[in-house]
Amino acid sequence: MPKIMMNAFLRNRPRCLSTILLLGAIMTPMTPPAMAQLAPEQGVATTRLSGSVVDAAGTPVPGAVVVLKVGEGSASLTTTTDANGSFVFKTLRPGNYTVRAERAGVRSINVTVAVSTGDAKEIRVVLDRSEALPAASPPATPLSDEGIEFSDTPSFAVAGVTDWTAAGGHGSDATLRTSEDLTRETLRLKAQGAAEPPSEKNRASGDHNSEASLLAALAAAPQSYAANHDLGVFYLRSARFLQAVRPLQTASKLNRAAADDEYYLALACQGVGDLARAQQHIQQALAKDDTADYHRLAGELDEKLGDPLAAVQQDEYAVRMVPSEENYFVWGSELLLHRAIWQASEVFANGTRLHPTSVRMRTAWGAALFAGAKYEESATQLCAASDLDPADTAPYLFMGRIVLASPSPTACVQQKLERFLQGHPGNADAAYFYAMYLSRQSTTPAPQRAETLLRKAVELDPKYADAYLQLGILSFARRDYPEAIRFYIRAVGADPQQGEAHYRLGVAYDRTGTAEKAKQEFLLHDAIQKAQAEAVEQQRRQLKQFLIVLQNQPAYSVKP
Repeated sequence: MPKIMMNAFLRNRPRCLSTILLLGAIMTPMTPPAMAQLAPEQGVATTRLSGSVVDAAGTPVPGAVVVLKVGEGSASLTTTTDANGSFVFKTLRPGNYTVRAERAGVRSINVTVAVSTGDAKEIRVVLDRSEALPAASPPATPLSDEGIEFSDTPSFAVAGVTDWTAAGGHGSDATLRTSEDLTRETLRLKAQGAAEPPSEKNRASGDHNSEASLLAALAAAPQSYAANHDLGVFYLRSARFLQAVRPLQTASKLNRAAADDEYYLALACQGVGDLARAQQHIQQALAKDDTADYHRLAGELDEKLGDPLAAVQQDEYAVRMVPSEENYFVWGSELLLHRAIWQASEVFANGTRLHPTSVRMRTAWGAALFAGAKYEESATQLCAASDLDPADTAPYLFMGRIVLASPSPTACVQQKLERFLQGHPGNADAAYFYAMYLSRQSTTPAPQRAETLLRKAVELDPKYADAYLQLGILSFARRDYPEAIRFYIRAVGADPQQGEAHYRLGVAYDRTGTAEKAKQEFLLHDAIQKAQAEAVEQQRRQLKQFLIVLQNQPAYSVKP
C-alpha cells in the first residue's frame, strides 16, 4: 500500500472495538495502581465470574490456582479452587478477560470470556493431563477433521524463548546459512495458504455480486447487516483492505454476536499494516467463537508483533482443534523459524503422514531435516515431494540449494534435477542447479555439459550472477584469465554484493599483472563480507530461539 494511503488510513481509520484479550497471560505482582485496572469504578455496575476447574476426565481439581487477566500489561487476580474445584471472582468491571488454571505443573488453555454489566457468568477450565504442555496448549484428546485425527501427541512443548546470540549449527557456516535460506523459502511456501475468509461461512452474495450491485444495495439500506457484510467481504477478497474496514466494522456493530466480521476486520487491518488493531479484532472473534482459523491468524499476528511464544501456542492449538494440512504446516514453520529444528521435523513428519499428498509439507520436512544435518533423509523427502507433483518447482529449488551445501547429495537428486530441466526448459534455475550437480561429480562423463548449461542459464536470465561466477571459475581453471575476468565482471554487474565474485576477480587481475585493480576488488570483497556478516549476526540476535521441554526432561535451549 502506498505510504500516502497508509497515512490517510491511520489518520481516518474507523475506531476499532474496545478492550481485547491477549493469550499467554503471565502472572504479575499486584500493586494498588494495577489492582485499579481490575477493580470497578465507583458507581459502575459490577460483574461476577465463577466456575470450576476439572482434569481431562472431568474430575474436579481442588487447590488449583486460577489466574484472571484483562488487557496487555495489566495486572492479574488470583484465587484457589475449593474442595469441589470451584472458584469465584466478584465485583469485576464489565469487559473481556482471560482465565487460566494450574496445579502441580499442569496448566490449562487460556479461556476467553466477555462479561457485561450485571452478568454472573460461569465457565469451566480443563487442566491437561500432560505436564509437558505449556500454558495455552489445549487438551491432547484426538479431534477429527473429515476422518483425520490428531493422534501424534508431540514429544515436546515450547516453554519459552531466549536470545540466539551465538548461532549453532551442523557443518560449515555456509551450510548454516543455506539452512536459514531454506527456512525463509519455507515461510514463502506458507504464504501460499495465507489466511482468508473461511469459505464455509461466507455469504454467497459477497462472493458473486459485482461491486456496483453491492454498493447499490448498501445505498438502499445503509443499516443492513447483509449489505455491509457482503461489501466488506467483497473488498477483502479483492485485497482492497482499506475499503473493507468501514463496511465490516458497521456489520460487526449491527450484529455483535457474529464472530466472522471480527475475523474479517483482523484480515483487513493486517492488510493495511495495522497489526495492533488486527490483533484486537481477532481476539474479539475468539471471544465469540473458538475456531482453528481464528487461532491460526492470532498466531500469525503474534509472530509479527514479536511474541513467538504466543504464536507457537496458538498454532499448536489450531492443529489440535483441526489437524488440517494448513494448520500443521503453519505450526511446523513457526518452530523451524525459531530453530526448534528437531521439533519442526517431528511436526512436518506427522503432518505428512496425515496429508501424504501435500507437496509443501514434504518439502518443508526436507528443509527441517537438512537443518539437522540429515542430508540423505532431506534429499529423499525432497525427491518424494517432487514426485507428488512434477510440475511444482519448489522441491527442485530446495534440492538445488542442498546440492550446493551438502557433502554428497543422494542419487535420486540427479534424476529429479534432470526432470526439472526437461520439464522446464525455459527456467534458468533448472539449468543452473543441474549444472552445479554435474560439476560436483568427479566421474561425470560429460564435463562440458555443465558449462553448456551455465551458459544456457545466463541466456535465459542475463542477470544470473551465480551462473556468471561459475563460468568465470571454469574459465580460470583453464587459465583463460581474460575470459574469467569478463565473466566475473558480469557477475558483479548483476549483483554488486556478490563478494566471492569480487574476490575471484581480484585474483584474476593479480594473475594478469593489474595489481591496482586487484587491490580494489579485494577491498570491496572484504567490505561486503564484513557488512554481510554483521547483517546476518544482527538477524540472528533479533530472532528469538525457542526453549523446549521434552517429556520427563527439564527445559533446554535448542542448539541445532
